[in-house]
Amino acid sequence: MRRFIQPGGKLMSGQAFKKVFSGLSKLIVAGVAMVVLLGTIAWLSGMLEEKVEPGWKAPADAKLGDQPTDTVHEVEKQTIEEAIGTLKASSRTIVSAKLMATIDEITVVAGDQVEKGQTLIRLDDKEYQSRLAQAKRGLEAATANREQAEKHFNRVKLLQQQNAASRSDFDNASRDVQVTIAEEARAMQAVREAEVMLSYATVTAAKSGRIVDRSAEPGDIAQPGQPILTLYDETSLRLEAPVMEHLAVKLRAGDELDVKVDALNRVFRATVDEIVPQADAPSRSFLVKASLPKSEDLYEGMFGRLLIPSGTRRHLCLNTEAVVRIGQLEFVDVVLPDGVVERRLIQSGSLGMPGRKEVLSGVDVGERVVLHPEAGTVKTEGAPDHE
Repeated sequence: MRRFIQPGGKLMSGQAFKKVFSGLSKLIVAGVAMVVLLGTIAWLSGMLEEKVEPGWKAPADAKLGDQPTDTVHEVEKQTIEEAIGTLKASSRTIVSAKLMATIDEITVVAGDQVEKGQTLIRLDDKEYQSRLAQAKRGLEAATANREQAEKHFNRVKLLQQQNAASRSDFDNASRDVQVTIAEEARAMQAVREAEVMLSYATVTAAKSGRIVDRSAEPGDIAQPGQPILTLYDETSLRLEAPVMEHLAVKLRAGDELDVKVDALNRVFRATVDEIVPQADAPSRSFLVKASLPKSEDLYEGMFGRLLIPSGTRRHLCLNTEAVVRIGQLEFVDVVLPDGVVERRLIQSGSLGMPGRKEVLSGVDVGERVVLHPEAGTVKTEGAPDHE
């Protein structure tokens, strides 16, 4: 058996030596693994690479050359607030029948333009034709009875003048004439009523407009008062929008405002017709109704925005050709008093007049900026392109 000398001169067996050597090996492996792990973390975090200071530094020789420049100036702009609403017709008509009858024909469909007096619906009128014929036969009988009573009265009158008829006979003959006249008048009224009822079998348009809904089809039974067609007057379209009370109290009937219809990307001039004199408590708003000019492109139910001037404000205005976009960031090159060009990050606002853009931060009034016509001007929806 091999023996090893321990520190201090004592002997150690081979098995004990192996245990000590194994423990030292594990410590060495753990230390090496720790060093490798720390080195990997340092490499991944960039500690072993050269650092680049954040920010942008203009080159020392960035001087203004022959590039065109423009000046940042301050303008006064009217502020506009939007009230979102819906197009509705102030004149809307529900077409229904006055009779209970089978629908024979409906001459229009949704979307059709109709004129006042145009035939829209025809009902089965056989029953009412029969009633009219019966009333006319009754009128003929009443007329015959009247004529017979008048002849009898004339004979009795002649006999009385000759003292050949009593006063009682004369009075009875006179009464019979009055009764037959009344019966004839009643029969004539029955004929008129039957003619009116028959006229109800044909439904015409009470006013001009556009059909927007059809609730029945031929073969259905029309009920009195039950909607069959719906039409509205195109000239009565108006935008109904809830307007915040601090704006609504400044509006008056007759005021002209712009209405933007997003679906058409057009702006229409509207006139305030009505302001409902009661505020909605939860939203603190008044319902404002503004009439729109007649247009073939406008339909009831469309979405619109009522543009209400709410005052003025001053802001900085910048030429759009001065804006350089890098990703989602916008920059301008500002010319310092010594001619050095300094690039600055800006925050822009909405597009103003064509070719000009509101700038919220990054530049000051009176500063000169370099124009970049060839760099691709920042474009906003609705803005004209620059050559």
